[in-house]
Formats: sequence, structure tokens, C-alpha cells
Amino acid sequence: MKYEVKKLSNSQIQIVVEIPNQDLKPFLDKAAQKISQGMEMPGFRSGKVPYDVLKEKVGEQSIYQEAANLIVQKTYPEICQKEKFITVASPKVEIIKVAPDNPFIYKAIVPILPKVKIGDYRKFKAKKKEIKIDAEQITKVLQDLQKLRAKEIISDAPVKKGDKVEIDFSIYMDKVIIEGGQGKKVDLIVGEGYFIPGFEDQLIGLTKNQEKKFKLTFPKDYYQKNLANRDGDFEVKVLSVWQRELPELNDDFAKMVGNKFKSFADLKEQLHKNLELEEQAKENQRFEMAIVEEIITRSEFEEIPEILIEAELDKMIAELRAEIEKRKLKFDDYLTSLKKTVDDLKKEFEGKAVTRLKTALITREIAKLEEIEVPDEEVAKEINKTLKLYTNNKDIKEKLSNPQYFSYLKNVITSRKVLAHLNQLASKK
Repeated sequence: MKYEVKKLSNSQIQIVVEIPNQDLKPFLDKAAQKISQGMEMPGFRSGKVPYDVLKEKVGEQSIYQEAANLIVQKTYPEICQKEKFITVASPKVEIIKVAPDNPFIYKAIVPILPKVKIGDYRKFKAKKKEIKIDAEQITKVLQDLQKLRAKEIISDAPVKKGDKVEIDFSIYMDKVIIEGGQGKKVDLIVGEGYFIPGFEDQLIGLTKNQEKKFKLTFPKDYYQKNLANRDGDFEVKVLSVWQRELPELNDDFAKMVGNKFKSFADLKEQLHKNLELEEQAKENQRFEMAIVEEIITRSEFEEIPEILIEAELDKMIAELRAEIEKRKLKFDDYLTSLKKTVDDLKKEFEGKAVTRLKTALITREIAKLEEIEVPDEEVAKEINKTLKLYTNNKDIKEKLSNPQYFSYLKNVITSRKVLAHLNQLASKK
């Protein structure tokens, strides 16, 4: 076998492979056996029809065509392995010559992982921000904890700020209920600001079973663009009212939050530590991305294949869909509100998709340069840890057991280690 490799544009390669005629016999014999499998011919067992007899039956060209598939399946991976090509899609194969008494020639075109010439990744301009937790942040968390432990008492008194109400509501535009503009038995704490500005104020003073109609203007920056800055007609009925009594912020409250807290001071100290850890994690993430962006600007990249960009865009759309559905919204309704299609979003996301791919290429290259490796045992340990959480979920267990997921997770852990390594290098500056 001989072959030639030619570099094409857009990080693609072309491989032209030639197999001499005298080397074709094993492939032809295997092809003949495969074709004859299942054939009924008097005097011969299935898969044991002699070559010459089969040739008369189906034509020699049919055998050569089948042999062509077997040759490509064997030789193409061997060449990629020998040349250390990292392909990112299946090849487009074109048979150039397949005929008796001739060499077999085929051409394969395939996109490969683009190469990157890494710039200096040990010098950074990015600086870490100092983490400071102020009293206001701790107060906010304490207030949230208070609200979670509030005592609720059914009431016939008029609604006031801080009360919990159960309501039915409908929102109309041009006398038609808007998409998602109706709710039954919805719980709401008046004054928390979960509805559009002004809605909760309209509930103040109402009593159980009282109804009210009013107009409100949706905010200019409302997430459903088709409703932004437009007037809506609202109809509300109060079904129930509860007065809420918040517990005092004292030592007893601290013990209510957790047995480990002996005093209110202990609770505040732990909240300070928790907030510090949260803010530090956010700052680490911001800092790591700033470092990567610096390295990207200093590095040179081969052209990224369209198939990789398209795959990354599909992943980003899937992430957005999951986020929208987590908010109990329909993705199609979200697109309608933006007056956009999935293709429109992909055009907007393309720059970010390329940046994400460049980040992956950089972390992969730095992992090689810094000899950062992830043992298979470490990946298996993380998978087993996750499996224990989903012992009764067959779909998740099947996904986690897939070899492709193993490879994906290994890349994720490697990337995580590279970013932590870069963080450490930059922090020493």
C-alpha cells in the first residue's frame, strides 16, 4: 500500500491510497465470502461458494465493490493512526479506480483537529480581585433564612406587604389571553417582586375572594420582547391570605437553622465563610477565563473546521434550551418572543462558539506541554460516584456507561486541571 497526504483549506486533509493488484486477493476472498453468506446455491453451503462460481453468479465487479468497502475500513484507520491524525468527523470517501487486474485507488477527505501555536502562557496581565464580604451580603442571606422559617397564619385581613397570598390571574392584550398569561392557585409573597413592577402593589388592600382588574405596562427590557413596553389588562382574584411572622434573629434562630450553631454569632461567622467560598469560586472562574482570553490573543490557530463550529453551536443551543425549560418556559415560545429562529441564534453565537473551541484547543495543548494527565482510574471513580446517585435511572446509567461519555469526562477533567494549573501560575506573579 502507498498513500499521499495533502493539506486542504479549513483544517482538512486529503489522503489518496493505492493498493497494488497483487495485494487485493485477501480482500476479494473476504468480499466473496460475505456476498455468498445467506445465498442459496445447490451443492454449496452458505458462505462457501467458490470465487469463480460466485463471479459467474453476481459479476466480478460486485465482488470488487464489496472488497472496496473492506479495504477502506481497514486501511483508512491504519493511516490515521500512523500519521497521528486526530479526525473530527467521518471521511468523505471517493473510489477512484476499482476494476479487475488493476490497482485499487481511493481518496478520503476528512476534517482534522486544527493545530495551535501556543503563545506565552506563563505571563499574564490579568489580576485577581480581592474578595470582600460586607455586612449587607450577610444581612441578605439572614433575611432569606428568616423568610424560609416564617410562621404563616391564615387571615381575613386586607393584604399587606409581606403577606403570602394564593391567587388566580389572567393577562390580556387586545382582549386575548397572552401566551403563559394565566395562573391558577399561584402562591405569591407580596413585595418580593416576582411579578412585573406594580403587580404586587395592586394586591395590597384586597381581601379573600375579592377580584380586581387593572392595567400595567410591561418593562422595556422584559424578556418576552413581544410584550416589552406594551400595556396589558390584568384580572386577579385573591383566594387566600396568610400573615407571615418572621422569627427573631437571635441565638434561638441560629439553633433553628442548624444544631451545630450555638449562637447567632456562630451562624454569622459560618455565613461569612460560605459567602467567601462562593465569591472565591466565582472570582476563580472569571480569572481563569481572563487568563485563557489572554493566551488566545497570543496564540496562532489553524482554521477551525465548519463541522466543529456547527457541533459547538448545537451544544450551545441545547444548553440554552435546558436553561429556558428549567424556568418552566417553552423554548419555542422563547424564540417567538425574540422573533428569532434557531438559525438566527446560531449566527449570534458563532463568535462565542469559536472562542469556546479555541479554549478547548489551548487547554488540550497546554495539557501536553505541562504533562497534565488524567488516569482512567480517576475518570472511573468520578463516574461511579455519579452512578451511586442515579441507581434507579436506567437512562442516566446507560449514558454514564458509554465509552464516548468516558472520553468526554476525561477531557472535562483534563481541562479543569489545566485551568487550575494556569490559575496557580498566574497567582504567583
